[in-house]
Amino acid sequence: MSKDKEFNQIEYQNNYIKEKYDRINLLVKKGMKEAIKEKAKSMGMSVNEYISFLINKDIQKNK
Repeated sequence: MSKDKEFNQIEYQNNYIKEKYDRINLLVKKGMKEAIKEKAKSMGMSVNEYISFLINKDIQKNK
């Protein structure tokens, strides 16, 4: 493989994420970010997993 055609892991991951996921930017009041991080950690989740979990739970509840 030539140098300019080497596998680029970061580019591959970014393209995969772009293809498979939607991105949502979330704004929270000052201080909430740390509270969210702590709660997610206490549940053994990342912040993204925790927020997704809550949204999915709410959607399922309201079906």
